[in-house]
Amino acid sequence: MLLGAHVSITGGVENAPPRAKALGCDVMQIFSKNQMQWKAAPLKPEGIEAFKAGLKEHALGPTLVHCSYLLNCASVDDELWQKSIDGLVVEIERADALGIPYITFHPGSPKDKGAEWGCKRVGDAVALAIERTKGTKPMILLETNAGQGAAVGRTFAELAMMREAVPGAARKRVGVCFDTCHVYVSGYDIRTEEGYADTFDTFDNEIGLEHLKAFHLNDSKEGLDSKKDRHATIGEGKLGLDAFRRLVNDKRFADLPGYLETPGGEESYADEIKTLRKLVAKK
Repeated sequence: MLLGAHVSITGGVENAPPRAKALGCDVMQIFSKNQMQWKAAPLKPEGIEAFKAGLKEHALGPTLVHCSYLLNCASVDDELWQKSIDGLVVEIERADALGIPYITFHPGSPKDKGAEWGCKRVGDAVALAIERTKGTKPMILLETNAGQGAAVGRTFAELAMMREAVPGAARKRVGVCFDTCHVYVSGYDIRTEEGYADTFDTFDNEIGLEHLKAFHLNDSKEGLDSKKDRHATIGEGKLGLDAFRRLVNDKRFADLPGYLETPGGEESYADEIKTLRKLVAKK
């Protein structure tokens, strides 16, 4: 697995690649804009070029953009739903300008409309965003959800419903980002060898492993099926090191990127990446 972390773009996107390299990253995740605001300052041409040059200089693999937390593509509110589609379009366009292959987002909540309605709503939003960004390359990755409240994406079946709602060729641009903490607290026990195998067999049967494009590597402060999204430092949470040992040694995912989003941030990412690398079996 290609190991990395979420890296700050403070001072400009061009500052992210050297930060990632200093942490020992193979890959990185970024916000392309302020994640708590709808508005986005235009990317500067010189910043774009410097960002791309930095990726090459530091030999970084595929970058992932994490979309704004304000998006709710499952919303029952038509105005917010449309605003979320607009926001998704902005994220796609910014990623495309930066040469970034993937964006990911939290699908959102349909409140009392139910999971089936909400998943269709997300799929429709993604389809409209792809239609509006024809000619761009980034894939949209649906992030696995922790299961809190009425938010959709808690199960692999729900993510499959979202993908199925995207018609025709556009569906080829829709994949999945697998968050280890979210999956565990939503009820998939990846701690044990049997649970790990069952989880990925289920994913393959319901979505298809070929559509799994990236991982968020997070331990969990909360227990199995708790529905509580609280990340922990690798090896210091309820998941423990064995789950990550299996993951980083799984040949099926050898070429996929994994990004840390743990509480210590950049202050602890370098040590956590070293911890994960030590788990990799020597050939």
